[in-house]
Amino acid sequence: MEALRPAAGSVSSPNPRLSISRSRMAGFRRTQLGFAPGIRARPVGRDCSGDGARRMMGGKAWRRPQQQVRCTAEGIERGLLFGDRGGRVEAVAEDVIGVAALPERFKVVALMACAMSLCNADRVVMSVAVVPLAAQHGWSSSFLGIVQSSFLWGYIFSSVIGGVLVDKYGGKRVMAWGVALWSLATLLTPWAANHSTAALLAIRAFFGLAEGVALPSMSTLSSRWFPIHERASAVGLSMGGFHLGNVVGLVLTPLMMSSVGISGPFLLFSSLGLLWVMRWANGVTNHPRESRFVSASELRLIEDGKSNVAVRNREFPSLRVLLSKPPALAIILANITNNWGYFVLLSWMPVYFKTVFNINLKHAAWFSAVPWGTMAVCGYIAGAASDYLIKAGYSLTLVRKVMQSIGFIGPGIALLCLNYANSPAVAALFITVALSFSSFSQAGFLLNIQDIAPHCAGSLHGIANSAGTLAAIVSTIGTGYFVQWLGSFQAFLTLTAALYFAATVFYNLYATGDRVF
Repeated sequence: MEALRPAAGSVSSPNPRLSISRSRMAGFRRTQLGFAPGIRARPVGRDCSGDGARRMMGGKAWRRPQQQVRCTAEGIERGLLFGDRGGRVEAVAEDVIGVAALPERFKVVALMACAMSLCNADRVVMSVAVVPLAAQHGWSSSFLGIVQSSFLWGYIFSSVIGGVLVDKYGGKRVMAWGVALWSLATLLTPWAANHSTAALLAIRAFFGLAEGVALPSMSTLSSRWFPIHERASAVGLSMGGFHLGNVVGLVLTPLMMSSVGISGPFLLFSSLGLLWVMRWANGVTNHPRESRFVSASELRLIEDGKSNVAVRNREFPSLRVLLSKPPALAIILANITNNWGYFVLLSWMPVYFKTVFNINLKHAAWFSAVPWGTMAVCGYIAGAASDYLIKAGYSLTLVRKVMQSIGFIGPGIALLCLNYANSPAVAALFITVALSFSSFSQAGFLLNIQDIAPHCAGSLHGIANSAGTLAAIVSTIGTGYFVQWLGSFQAFLTLTAALYFAATVFYNLYATGDRVF
């Protein structure tokens, strides 16, 4: 950038740094783009809004130029146009910088996606490692189900506690402590498995206790940092990271175990978690108003895009009141159904491919990893579609019901078809379809929590998630007993499909996008 020097006949300014010569205002020099000299700026009305800044930068309207910038890489000169009073200079400069910089809320959602990815990758490590551990220790299928479900013993309690903590202290601090503690538990898991069965079950329960805060924290931070017409996409990106964690865990774990040993993947993912905590602690706040990195225009966008419904009561209602409201019951039942099917697929797919098709662990991890990758993509598509429908004027209630119906009917049909799969490729296809459609629930009941209880969403999410975790424990253990007693997965897949269909009917009858609490 060329230095500005006052010359004879210069235009006076309250700020001497902004004084420039009239000759410099007369035009621009010729550049690589072929701008001819003598192009004069035409003064227009003052506008310090973000839109005004964008119009100025786009060249459709110009203020009186008072500073000139040269882009030496491209040989282009253009004016950065400020108002001629100190306060307005800062306001316009902030908006202009905000146009070029990546919005701070995008950085927040990227970090949330990384945390959710670690959350699921740390779970999946045990789902893969449990196969060689079962062979090493002689575990039966029924006891294997107990080991798989031990994660949920702690998870069921921390969901409620975590939700309350998020509402009280904010998502930033609670998420940081959660990631730090579950990374520690991941690191200790191989030691516990070699020490005793009781130690392994205790560490897995502690691991679940730490991970229970992740979803309430993510949900609350998304509602604080994103306007309502971007919220589904933000949750879609965060949950996309969650599902990609499955892919990373299922693909890397068997490779690392074959080269490093069983402790290899546990050490890797716990180290990544601790590194993430250090970045998160210095880069995120509970609310955009508290962040020094958020521009005024971005803050206006976030605040203007939130609901204008007046706050009636910031305290969480009693459990009796909660259970008396059909919209809350619809969310709880949807969470129960979603967790039931999700944890069956998450915990048992490597075993399913090994048992039904007798393929080795590395191939089983690959076949069961592919569906989670497509689930991540479809989850974002569901969020973008939901935001589009809301912007188009469709009611929140209709949008949530449509997304949730897709999220349950699709998986139900796919699981019924899975009973007739006769090859690993066909089975992987049906599992892919089931999980891809189930990701639409993210734009259904998961966002619906914020709709009906915006100021106590963490607590409601925790209660719903605890009910869903209880269902996940039953389904995870139940799958093991069904396989041991009946010798196949078919009966349990059919039961899960029936639950999907029943929950769809209930949700469409009673769910709403209006505020209830």
